[in-house]
Amino acid sequence: MSGFAELHLTGEIARVLESWGWRADEPAVRDAVPTAARGHNVVLVTSPSPAAAAPLLGAALSRLGPEARGLVLCPPSQVAEWGGLAHALGAAAGLRVEAATGAARPLRRLKADTLDLLVASPDTAADLLGRGALKADRLALVMLVQPESFGEHPALAALMQDLPKDAPRLVVTADAAACADVMERYARKALVVGSPPAGTVPEPVTARVRTVSVGWSQRENAVADLLHTLDPARAAIWAADLSHAASLARAVPVDGDSIQLVTGDAPVADLIIAFDLPSLEGLTQLTAAGETVLLVPPGTENYVRRIASTARPLPLTGLAEQLARIAMQDRVAVLAEIESGDVTAAVQTLAPLFERVDPVRVAAALFTLWKRGGSSAGATMSRPGERTATTADGAVSKVWVSIGKKDGVSPNDIVGALVRELRVDRASIGRIELRESFSLIELPTGDASRIADALSGTTIRRVRVVARLDRSAGGPDRGGARGERAPRGDRPPRGDRPARPATRRPPPRD
Repeated sequence: MSGFAELHLTGEIARVLESWGWRADEPAVRDAVPTAARGHNVVLVTSPSPAAAAPLLGAALSRLGPEARGLVLCPPSQVAEWGGLAHALGAAAGLRVEAATGAARPLRRLKADTLDLLVASPDTAADLLGRGALKADRLALVMLVQPESFGEHPALAALMQDLPKDAPRLVVTADAAACADVMERYARKALVVGSPPAGTVPEPVTARVRTVSVGWSQRENAVADLLHTLDPARAAIWAADLSHAASLARAVPVDGDSIQLVTGDAPVADLIIAFDLPSLEGLTQLTAAGETVLLVPPGTENYVRRIASTARPLPLTGLAEQLARIAMQDRVAVLAEIESGDVTAAVQTLAPLFERVDPVRVAAALFTLWKRGGSSAGATMSRPGERTATTADGAVSKVWVSIGKKDGVSPNDIVGALVRELRVDRASIGRIELRESFSLIELPTGDASRIADALSGTTIRRVRVVARLDRSAGGPDRGGARGERAPRGDRPPRGDRPARPATRRPPPRD
């Protein structure tokens, strides 16, 4: 650990940072890390990519342990990214990290005291504070990530007013000027590290820059699409560190020659893809080395506008190409069903219709019902090749989701959220019953509760949803919590209830 020994970092965390390419003599490490590790307030002004603050997060983790719990408060779209970074840094040191996409799981872990670091959005933190699970007076430190986006949230004031005075406040911001009020209220006399300093307005880069809007978890796929679409002879993928090296290597053939993964200064190349957002000085160097494309995750748009004055959007795939790809996938699914399935029952059902209506129109109507996800009566149809969600023992539970037809949602939207955002196996998703104001999803019983907790708080078609096990479907959650009675419609009719056993009376005495 050359150079890291004097920075007051836990040895395991220091080794991870070194493996990611960080050096002890870099300003973000040399200035910020020892100050934070000793328990003083620090403000790091850097790009809004979590990887750019990895050393400061490492210093925070080095202060945690069985008797010291920490909190990272960040925008909702960055919870998973910050949680993954904290887990990768803290796992070697045995630290227990939770990225809270909902309140249920962190609520249990906080009450059981099996958590060292919680990564949460202000809304989730407010929920946990209100339930008494998150206690500000027991926190050893708080890290505020991009607080300029939530500085007026009531959870922040409630949290900071009860935080112990000796607990360090660490602030990571991409806009020191917009964050000045938060810094004054909650991190007074903090060491400010990074550039540009508060009160300065830097000149943005005027060189040609292209941008691609992409989710935090979809950046690897976006890199692969860019390389496929633009097909450069030599490309460099620039990143703040190597924390995503393994996932990038799975997505693209990083061979060190035609495609390189680099940190620091980028080499001259036909195309440079900024996997993480660079600083202003970093962007100047990237644009000098070659044509530059910035990946722009949600919430970072204002930062990109400040550092690149002539940035132009670069759509990866046009609408026509997307529709053509979807149509091709549908044809493949239908053909697979024709070739592998037993269609006897379907033909017997449809044969009378074929005598009255052109079979092509019958097929078109069935296709419309399939894509819509259900019949006019509200029942759902399975896609070709789709099976009912089951586990090894065949147990299935339904998850209730607070979004339905009135929200303009389709089963495809729900499946997309489960697969893309929560990484749920598509084959494990069963029937989706789309009602007017809610939906029911069939999932394996062993995973249903976990998936419901993860889905709750996410957005589908820009609507924040609530999800839970369906209390009216029977099974382990039947009847609801806290003694709730099952709806009358789910109780058996009086005539079908088992009769009470007859009571034998003793014979009369003589």
